[in-house]
Amino acid sequence: MTKLAVFLATAGGAGYAPVAPGTAGSAVGVLLYFLVRDWPLLWLVGLIAVVTAAGTWASNRAAVHFGREDPGPVVIDEIAGQLVTLAGSGAGLGAAVAGFLLFRVLDIVKPWPARQLESLPGGFGIMADDLMAGAYGNILLFALLHVASWLS
Repeated sequence: MTKLAVFLATAGGAGYAPVAPGTAGSAVGVLLYFLVRDWPLLWLVGLIAVVTAAGTWASNRAAVHFGREDPGPVVIDEIAGQLVTLAGSGAGLGAAVAGFLLFRVLDIVKPWPARQLESLPGGFGIMADDLMAGAYGNILLFALLHVASWLS
């Protein structure tokens, strides 16, 4: 089970990117979004719930495996956060790039309460801060699309 957990937590190995593994995980999130962007919103929310539940389990197991609270190779949280950022936007390439950049900045800066959520135990803390950054990213992306409709 640990091998499966590490495989999921690292997004099939994307988390082992030698530079900026979180950015690699976010890129996987964008790719996944493009595979499912035509799904009804409720299905996308269901996918986010599944990724979040699996990610909480997998990142908890992976943290024990790597011997750290929030190991760098664990990027399933970035996938979930990126999906939240893009959810419901119908983003094309331009908006997806904007959403990607918004999420990366928010994931790094961790505005309140994202940083505080990071202190939750185990997989909950690993996932929660990125989900919060994704929620902020979604709000900002919709605002950006409202004022810059050419991005869609």
